[in-house]
Amino acid sequence: MTNDEKKKLAALAAIDYIKVGDIVGVGTGSTANYFIDALAQLKYDIEGAVASSEASAERLKQHGIPVLDLNSAGQLPIYVDGADEATKQKALIKGGGGALTREKIVANASDKFVCIADESKLVGSLGSFPLPVEVIPMARSSVARQLVKLGGIPELRENFVTDNGNIILDVHNLKILEPSKMELEISAMGGVVTAGIFSLRPADVLILGGEQGVTTL
Repeated sequence: MTNDEKKKLAALAAIDYIKVGDIVGVGTGSTANYFIDALAQLKYDIEGAVASSEASAERLKQHGIPVLDLNSAGQLPIYVDGADEATKQKALIKGGGGALTREKIVANASDKFVCIADESKLVGSLGSFPLPVEVIPMARSSVARQLVKLGGIPELRENFVTDNGNIILDVHNLKILEPSKMELEISAMGGVVTAGIFSLRPADVLILGGEQGVTTL
């Protein structure tokens, strides 16, 4: 079974969590795209969706799913998104697609966060995947120096600008043994918009697609 097939399994399993009349928060990335495609079957049962990126908004619209603004939608019943890494405690690294800030905003505005991924994303501790950090451009060097002090090796994501007009530093070599502590520490650096650690607001449900089908934590 390919990784794409495993992602699709997880995405389809998340559909069971959607209720009639929901406004659904929708993430960004390849696994989230499978979820958007599956959600199209329910487009007449839901009120609409709040997207965490321009790309996801565009895909939702192509399926005829109404895209709502989070400010007018209010608190959401559910948010479904993928992850680059996840632990059994449901702490995540996100932001490989560069939408981490909006993803974190929508996750924080949702009652239930359902994370969908293929089984290879489950790790003992976070940090093998380079940690994305969204930074306001003028703070790039200053933030990079502080990340080096934490033991990281920050690398500018070349030719990439976030939907918010900022840059991303991908931080290699971090051992994230206390995710909540590091999330707070990096987020507090002047010029950091957000760090791609989702631990203060972790997933509530982790759905992993694998060779044997779907595992739910």
